[in-house]
Amino acid sequence: MQIHELKRNKKSKKKRQIGRGGKRGKTSGRGTKGQNARAGRKKRPELRDMIKKFPKLRGYRFAPLSETATVISLEIINKAFPKGGDVTPQTLAAKGVILKEGDTYPRVKILSDGEISSKIVVSGCETSKGALEKIKKAGGTVRASVASRASKASEAKKLPKLKA
Repeated sequence: MQIHELKRNKKSKKKRQIGRGGKRGKTSGRGTKGQNARAGRKKRPELRDMIKKFPKLRGYRFAPLSETATVISLEIINKAFPKGGDVTPQTLAAKGVILKEGDTYPRVKILSDGEISSKIVVSGCETSKGALEKIKKAGGTVRASVASRASKASEAKKLPKLKA
């Protein structure tokens, strides 16, 4: 047997073209009339229209939601720690004050709403100026390693601005 004598076992079959006349009758499986029956039929998805209506957060000032701090008032801390103790994101999560985000603890910021009567030691949390004063007044301390971002921003504002 020579190469030019080889033949297939099965005959080759043409693929059926849909929507071009063919063997499916006058509408070729497209139903009757309307947008779906026409050539080049493309429908815009409804979801796209909804997405386009939402405003975009443009610029560099918008932090992702995971970076925003969980806000807690001094009143809540006073109820959670009536005898005092260490206030950290870990202890707050253990007491059920904040929720853990997967394996990580969220950023916590303590605000000056309410009063505090117990001596607490705050570490790993940001504090507002008013909360810092109230904690020190009650005999508590705030570790220096956790200065709030607001105080860092105010220090940056004190620097002289260069003229362009």
